[in-house]
Amino acid sequence: MAFELKPNRGSLFKNEEKSNEEDRDYSGQLNVEGRLFWVSGYINTTKAGRKYLSLSIKPQSDTAQPKKSRADDLGDSIPF
Repeated sequence: MAFELKPNRGSLFKNEEKSNEEDRDYSGQLNVEGRLFWVSGYINTTKAGRKYLSLSIKPQSDTAQPKKSRADDLGDSIPF
């Protein structure tokens, strides 16, 4: 049985194959209300010297949803 993320949960795993400084330190997946996303984590340091984890998230689907016009929401059938 394959691992399946529960809704509104995610996982990050250490990138053991990091080849240069710009590569992500962690990678994983995130499930937000049934939509799957790729997650990348980067360890950074503030000017004060405190470490933090910066995240980058992008949808797993290659097809982007086209933006709807606000006119589509109205459902008006009034011709102009």
